[in-house]
This record gives sequence, C-alpha cells and structure tokens, in this order.
Amino acid sequence: MFLETLKLALRAIRRNMLRSFLTVLGIVIGVAAVIAMVTIGNGTTAQVKSELSKLGTNMLFVRPGQFGPGRASTTARAFTDRDVEAIQTQISGLRAVSPSNRSTATAIYGGQNHSTSVTGATNDFFIAQDWDLTEGRDFLSGEERGGQAACVIGQTVKKELFGSSDPIGQQIRIGSISCPVIGILAAKGESGMGSDQDDTIVMPLKVFQRRIGGSTDISSISLSAKDGVSTSKIQADVENLLRERRKIQAGREDDFSVNDMTQLAATMTGTTTLLTGLLGAVAAVSLLVGGIGIMNIMLVSVTERTREIGIRLAIGALEGQVLTQFLVEAVTLSLLGGVTGIVLGLGLAFLGTSLMGLPFVTSPSIIFIAFAFSAAIGMVFGYFPARRAAQMNPIEALRHE
Repeated sequence: MFLETLKLALRAIRRNMLRSFLTVLGIVIGVAAVIAMVTIGNGTTAQVKSELSKLGTNMLFVRPGQFGPGRASTTARAFTDRDVEAIQTQISGLRAVSPSNRSTATAIYGGQNHSTSVTGATNDFFIAQDWDLTEGRDFLSGEERGGQAACVIGQTVKKELFGSSDPIGQQIRIGSISCPVIGILAAKGESGMGSDQDDTIVMPLKVFQRRIGGSTDISSISLSAKDGVSTSKIQADVENLLRERRKIQAGREDDFSVNDMTQLAATMTGTTTLLTGLLGAVAAVSLLVGGIGIMNIMLVSVTERTREIGIRLAIGALEGQVLTQFLVEAVTLSLLGGVTGIVLGLGLAFLGTSLMGLPFVTSPSIIFIAFAFSAAIGMVFGYFPARRAAQMNPIEALRHE
C-alpha cells in the first residue's frame, strides 16, 4: 500500500516538474547554507587552534606593563635576572622558563642582507615555544653563560641569505656582531596575527643584552607548564610573586601582565564556535522559508486536484490514504531538497575553505541534523494541506470546477 502511495506521489511530482523544482529550491538553499556556514566556521575554529598551538603548549607570557585600551605599557620597568631566578626557584610545575629580549636588525651574509627579528634567549626558549631544530644544535652552556655569539636562524632567514646552500658553520653579521650559524629552526609559518614566525634569528640572551640591547633588562618571560599542571594556578602564583617583588601595594593594579595561552585559546575558539552557531541559525531561517513554500505549493496542489480527491474518496479511498499521499509528496520534496542541499553545501564549503586557506572540517552531526530537519519540515508543513485534502466532502469535491 505504501509503495503504491509513493508511486502516486512521485507521479504527481513529475507532472509539475518546474513547480516541484521551485518548491525544492527553498529547502536546497536552506540546507546548503547551514552546512556551508557551519563547515567554514569549523574550519576557522580549527585554524585558530592550529595557529595558537604554534605558540607553544601550556604557555604563559609575562611582560612588563598592562596591554589594552587606556593602559600604558611603556612606563613599567623591565624584568631582571633575579625576577627570572625567583620564578625558576619559587614556582613549581614549570617545564621551562625563558627570559628574552627582541629587536629588529639587518643580517648580512656575503652580498645578501635581510632585515629580520632578532631574539636574545636561552635554550628554554625552544622548549617553551615547542620549536624544534631541523639541523644543527642549540646553545652550549658556555655560550649561554659567557655570552659567546652563536645564532639559530629561521627558515625565511636561511632562504633569504643562503638560498639552497648549507648555512651551518657560516658566519653572518648582525649589526656589529659576527655570529656563526649553529642551527636551523623548523618551519612554523605565519602566526595568527599574520607575521612570519620563520623570519627570526635567536642568539644567547647575554650576547643580545651586551651587544644589541645595551642593558641587562628583560622584556618578556615565556613559561611552559608541565603536562597535567594547571596553567591558571601557575598564573596566579606568578602574579603573586611578581607583585611581591615589584612591591605593588594591595588594591593597586599590576604593572605587568601574565597571559595564559590556554585561556586565550579557549576564549578565541569559544568566540568562533559562537559565531559559527549564529551563522548556522541565520541560515536555518531559510529552511523555514522553504517549508512555508512547500505548504503554499501543496495547498495550491490540493485546490487543483480537488476533483481527483473527490473521485478517490467516492470510490472508497480512506481519509488516511489521501492524507498519506499528500504527506508523502511533501516529505519527498523535502528529502530531495535535503540531499541536493547537502551536496551543494559541502561543495560550497570546500570551495570557500580552499579560497580562504582554511582546513575543510566536516561535521557529520550537522549534516544529519540538516537532513532530518528538512524531512521534519516536509512533514510539519505538508500535514496541513494533506489534512485539508483528506477532510474534503466527496460530493462537494466532485462538484468543484
């Protein structure tokens, strides 16, 4: 019986192909919009997580000054070696503590020169930043303690100065410093802010302080927590320690900032997830519009087929059979629109993520929800026209012109 009803529904759909296509179009657009928006949003969230992970695992950044609207960051005094030593000895759960300074300088090799970022740091810098070396080595203890020049370069610096030749053991000049290249950093690509992380040179902190910075000040401290250790607890401990060392009275604002990358990552991914949900909700409105279109077309179809309905009822068709026939027509149209919308949505999402350089992250749950929602819309909005057809008076229906 159901197969016969399905055949009648498909026959009715084929009789009015253009009208059926226009009816389905609303569902297609709605489903495609939801899937495309959510997939692109998921890709954005994945990209944000990937960019933040490049900065290091379980990381905290400590810098003098407060950063934000209306906050001055230039008046706060820098950190000292004793501050770093206090953090190393008094804060538990740390995997690495890396003091660092940064400046911009021109690196020269042979006839090539390149303006780049120069960072003075310790070996803990590579641990805290989760930055591996593809060639060479990191700093020896004598280079760190004695301030002997040695340079680890990024992939961009290697390309600009050495091209395809091997830079290990070669001498480059940074300002007035002659520095041997001892290692090459693995590629990290662009940061979330769009800067090239591979365009950098790292040298021992003491060399940087004496030859470039001109002082023993430390502009930032990178901290890396051990696995399983709460970064929130470390953040609170560091803040309390630095407030004590910098003699900040109770009730006064800190003259430094401790930024927890775990919290920042959670905030940013939460924001992108929320925006994805909002975009999906806006796109879902078009599904409701498509459902209203189905109801309107089915009401028109009932009016056009009044005599057909009257004849079926007059020769013994039950109200339930008539209701089922029109309901099946509406659901079939919705399901066709749902399937087409899924294919179109995935195609648009793939095109969009490719153009924007985002990962293509599909969500099986949202695909299932969109498909189920399209079927539900067909049943809900198709029920009222089907019920109207089933409750027709056969005699009045046969008299209909």
